[in-house]
Amino acid sequence: MLLVATAVLVGAALNGDGSLYAGWPPLVAVWEPHGGPGTPAAVALAVAAVAHGPRVADRLRWPGLLALTWAVSASWILALATVDGWRRGFVLKLTSRHEYLAGIEGFSDIGAALRTFEDHIVMGRPGNWPTHVAGHPPGATLPFVLLDRVGLGGPVWASFCCVALAATAGAAVLIAVRALCGEPLARRAAPFVVLAPGAVWAGVSADGAFAAVAAWSMALLAVAVTRATRFPRAAAAGSGLVFGLLCYLSYGLPLMGLLLAAVLVLGGSARPLPLFAAGSLVVPVAFTVAGFHWWEAYPLLVERYHQGVGGKRPYGYWVWANLGTATVAAGLAAVAGLRRSLESARSAVPELRAGRPLGDRQRLAALALAALLAVVAADLSGMSKAETERIWLPFVLWLLPAAALLPDRTRRGWLCAQVVLALAVNHLLRTSW
Repeated sequence: MLLVATAVLVGAALNGDGSLYAGWPPLVAVWEPHGGPGTPAAVALAVAAVAHGPRVADRLRWPGLLALTWAVSASWILALATVDGWRRGFVLKLTSRHEYLAGIEGFSDIGAALRTFEDHIVMGRPGNWPTHVAGHPPGATLPFVLLDRVGLGGPVWASFCCVALAATAGAAVLIAVRALCGEPLARRAAPFVVLAPGAVWAGVSADGAFAAVAAWSMALLAVAVTRATRFPRAAAAGSGLVFGLLCYLSYGLPLMGLLLAAVLVLGGSARPLPLFAAGSLVVPVAFTVAGFHWWEAYPLLVERYHQGVGGKRPYGYWVWANLGTATVAAGLAAVAGLRRSLESARSAVPELRAGRPLGDRQRLAALALAALLAVVAADLSGMSKAETERIWLPFVLWLLPAAALLPDRTRRGWLCAQVVLALAVNHLLRTSW
C-alpha cells in the first residue's frame, strides 16, 4: 500500500508537464468516478464470491470447479468491462487507431504482410504499422485477421473472443497447481485466481488472451512432468507448441521460460524436455519459412519503442513504480502470499540440503517466486515502462496462487480486499489500453 501510494504521489508531482505519459500514474488512466450497467453485476459477483467462494471451491467436484472457474472469470471480466458502458467498455475497446484491428487491412495478403512485416515497424517508414501491431510479432494480429476472414470481423466478435479465451486462464492455473502442489492448495487458490483485480485490464485487451495462452503452456507441461495425464508425451509436445506460439504473440513472453523451467524443476524430471523442445520449434519455423524473422524484428521494435512515449518515459520513476502497478493488478492478497512464499522458500533450504523432497506449500512458493523473477526481469529490461498493469498479466497471473498460503481464518478477508480493490479501480478511474 505504501509503494502504491508513493507511486501515486510522486507520479502526480512528476507528471505536471505530462512527462510520465500516464494520466494517473502509475496507472494509464484518468480520475473519473463513474458507474455503469456492469456495476450491479460486478458488486453482486464480489459479494457472492466473498460469502461463498472459499466453501464452493473446497467442496465442488474438480471438473465442476474448472467449469465454474471459467464461467465466473468470464462474468467478472465482462461485468468490470461494462462498468464503463457496453460500447465504451466492451465494443469500442479494440477500435482505437493503436489497436490490432486497425492493422487488419495491411494483411489483405497474409504472405506478403509476413514477408514485409519488419519493413513497417519503425516510424517514419511508408505504411508503418499501428502501435500494437508494430509492438508485437505478427502472431498477435493474425487471430484478428483470421476472425475477419471467416466472417467474424469487427470489434464485438474480437472482444468476445478475447474475453472467452482470457477466462480460461484461471482453469489452466488450477490444473498446473493441482499437478505440482496438490489439489487442496489448488482449491484454496481458486477464488483468488478467478477474482483478481487484473480482470479490469483483461476486459478488453489481447493481453488477457496472451495470459491464457501462457497459462495453458504451463498447465500442459505440469501434467506432463508429473504424469498427471494418460498422454504425457502429447502434453509435453503441446506445451512446447503453445510456448512457441506465445513467443510470436509478444516479444516479452519468452520470459515465461523462467516459469516453465520452474515447472520442470518442481516436477523433478527432464523427461518432457525433448518433446517440449520439438513442439516449441513448430511455430517459429513456420513464421520463419513464411518470411518473418523474429531476431531481425526485435531490434526494430526497440528502435520503434524509443521513437514513441516509451523512450520518453523516465526509467528512474517507472523501474519502481511499475511494481506499484503490478501490486494493483495482483492485489494485496497476492502480495501477502508472496511474503508467505519467501518464508516457505527459506524453510525449503534445509530440506534441499538434506535431500528431502519439497512439500506442496514449498512448491507453490517456488512457482510464485519464479513469476516474481519474471516480473523483475521484465522491469529491469527498460522495455516495460508503464502499462504494466496490462502487459504483465501473463506473469501476474502466477502470483495469485500464493494467496493459498494465507491462513484459513483470513481467506475471506483477503478475498474481500481483492474484489474491493478491483471495484474501486474500475469505478474511480477510467482505464485505457
